[in-house]
Amino acid sequence: MDASRSTPLRPILTLTINPALDVSTSTENVVSEHKMRCGLSRLDPGGGGINVSRVIQRLGGQTLAIYAAGGPTGEAYRRLIEAEGIPTVVVPIAGSTRESFTVDETGTGKQFRFVLQGPEVTETEWRACLARVAAAVPHGGYFVASGSLPPGVPDDFYARVARLAHAQEARCIVDASGPALAEALAEGVFLVKPSARELGELVGSTLDTEESQITAASALVSRGSAEYVALTLGGEGAVLASAAGVLRLAVPRVQVQSTVGAGDSFLAAFVLRIVQGHDAPAAFRAAVAAGSATAMTPATELCHREDVERLEAELALLPA
Repeated sequence: MDASRSTPLRPILTLTINPALDVSTSTENVVSEHKMRCGLSRLDPGGGGINVSRVIQRLGGQTLAIYAAGGPTGEAYRRLIEAEGIPTVVVPIAGSTRESFTVDETGTGKQFRFVLQGPEVTETEWRACLARVAAAVPHGGYFVASGSLPPGVPDDFYARVARLAHAQEARCIVDASGPALAEALAEGVFLVKPSARELGELVGSTLDTEESQITAASALVSRGSAEYVALTLGGEGAVLASAAGVLRLAVPRVQVQSTVGAGDSFLAAFVLRIVQGHDAPAAFRAAVAAGSATAMTPATELCHREDVERLEAELALLPA
């Protein structure tokens, strides 16, 4: 099958309850108590699920993005998404959509990321998000719930989402951390993508070796918490644990500019290739390729299709 031209029959549904209007710029040096003149700035509609939808569409897939938004920043956010032509369902909230701020320090190559908390979301509002999910989740399809939970949303929110997916025999993918991730795993999901640090917090142990990381990831699979556990380890590569065993991949050699959105790109490519009928090893290669391709782009920009497909082909040539 030609992955670059395949299109899933049903859209991949995503949910972002705490989106962020991403503002990025650069300055030569970040110095306290100084007025720092910045370079050109850019705005992007960020947040886990939205980024997943944006990458799925860039790679030729079909998606439907559900997200909560409000206030002036929410309106700016909505316009940016509409400009990309992504099908959406917007859940209005009273609070103003948060912003995230990324500054590249050109003098040192360092990147500073400021992630704001997000508005209070009322019970009526988060329940409205669940209602939109219940109405839209594709029977037997794929659903990605990703990103932090804003104030007011209960820790078991993603567990509730997983139950809605299970009711439709849909495969639920959750990208979260802390109690929200633990609650979702207790419900059982198709895929999770914790970092080594997040996995360590989940199991209550410092996972400072690859062996300990693989053991912890495989344990989640063994007890039925997730069918797949993906660990992205930065420059050390990535690991995918499942009932079939453990896959490892080194990351391609690329010039890293920014890792913002790399994890979301990883998820998007993995799910899209699975939907397109590819096996887990092929989906894993696409995921690593997409994460690496996003790391090649500046600030909050996401991957480009031609880069993903080139890196995907390179990874396919590596020895098994």
